[in-house]
Amino acid sequence: MTKRKRDNHLNPKVSMVLEYGQILLGSAIVAIAFNLFLLPNRIASGGVSGISTIVYDVFGIEPAFTQWAFNIPLFILGVLLLGGMKYGVKTLIGTLFLPYVVFLTRHLEPATTDPLLAALFGGIGVGLGLGIVFRAAASTGGTDLAAQIINKYTGLSLGACVFILDGLIVMTSAIVFNIELALYALIALFVTGKTIDLVQMGVGYAKVALIISNKQEEVRQSILRDVDRGVTKLSGYGGYTNEKRPVLMCVVHQTEVTKLKQIVKSADPSAFVVVTNATEVLGEGFKKQ
Repeated sequence: MTKRKRDNHLNPKVSMVLEYGQILLGSAIVAIAFNLFLLPNRIASGGVSGISTIVYDVFGIEPAFTQWAFNIPLFILGVLLLGGMKYGVKTLIGTLFLPYVVFLTRHLEPATTDPLLAALFGGIGVGLGLGIVFRAAASTGGTDLAAQIINKYTGLSLGACVFILDGLIVMTSAIVFNIELALYALIALFVTGKTIDLVQMGVGYAKVALIISNKQEEVRQSILRDVDRGVTKLSGYGGYTNEKRPVLMCVVHQTEVTKLKQIVKSADPSAFVVVTNATEVLGEGFKKQ
């Protein structure tokens, strides 16, 4: 195993403060992205924010009021129907704080009047904010809770429930606004989902190397000594010869890939090496759990 030191665990109180800070920061980013990009360009990209965009255009009601009007009853239903422990203080904070920031920043000037740019950067902003909130094991409520309620009582998959709700909102925007704006809303939804994944899982900063070598002991010793990374020996068999061929697995940072390949080549020039992305790595020498 690597000799790198483990990170110390944060004090529980500090950890809790950081989590609540993440919820507030993430909610604020979502709200500002909504006011800068999505609302002024009438892009209703699903969720309660999408509903509030449509309501604002048709009735002139402030989006923050619409969001509170939907979020608070949905939160109460979530507590009653899905369990109070699951939807506690952190989700309540996200549910209330996001519309509050939407209200505070309602006078911000639009960052762009180009709907494509608004869909792209609005989607990135919303995805970034939601990803930060999700990393704190919280939620901003809204149609996510509605989807989970439908999932519990209909048997439909959660993904299908979210798709149906967001689809209905986008279809409504196509009727109220036009088809083109609905298509931009779909772009924003897609970008939001990808950005959430990026924030949640990371940017693939680590690599996994799988090494098959006739000199596997020399290769293993070289990696342990010169790269200072752990090596795991996996059991493998040649598909053609059916002979036992151990596979060495090593996870390294992106900056260590070239060094690893050079060391393997030096130990065994005929080694077979496969290097692939590791989206997220938790444990010693990487990110703590």
